[in-house]
Amino acid sequence: MEVLPPAPGADEHVALDFADSAIALPGGQYLDLLGDPEGAGRWLADRELAPENAGLRAVCAAQLRALREQVRALLAARIEGHPAPRGALQAVNDAMTRVPSASLLRWDDGRGFHRAPEHPTTQILEHALAVLAADAADLLTGSDADRLAACGSPPCNRLLLRTHGRRQWCSTRCGDRVRAARAYARRGRSA
Repeated sequence: MEVLPPAPGADEHVALDFADSAIALPGGQYLDLLGDPEGAGRWLADRELAPENAGLRAVCAAQLRALREQVRALLAARIEGHPAPRGALQAVNDAMTRVPSASLLRWDDGRGFHRAPEHPTTQILEHALAVLAADAADLLTGSDADRLAACGSPPCNRLLLRTHGRRQWCSTRCGDRVRAARAYARRGRSA
């Protein structure tokens, strides 16, 4: 299955790229880049949010997908001019504040006093979730918020930052699909 290039703005805002990591494709196909622990780990590593082979578990991938849906809900509310869903606001704020700020003090007979994280994989994930949530907050409160848009090519569900004019497509492929549908409709009316 062909992976689309990043939507406009995804290289500027990792939260937008994160929101677009679940992609509805023509023909009823669906691509979830965070669908399993390996894919989620690869996605985080590609964006330098986790080391290669971070050892994410299924619960980690599920936490990423859950935050993604909350970020999508907030971005969609902004695009549609609706109030922010409270649960989505709470999820983003929780992700930003859960990141550990220090390793905990530990003791064992072999090492004596030492500092260590609670659980390294969890700490990696919480850091990534905090970065993603903070970028979503920055996007929603910054100057780019007015440029947020949803791709106008059904069934595509990707979000983007408008770059110029009225462009409402996340990729050339989606724009071509809309133009082809319009041409087909015009030919049908004239026949």
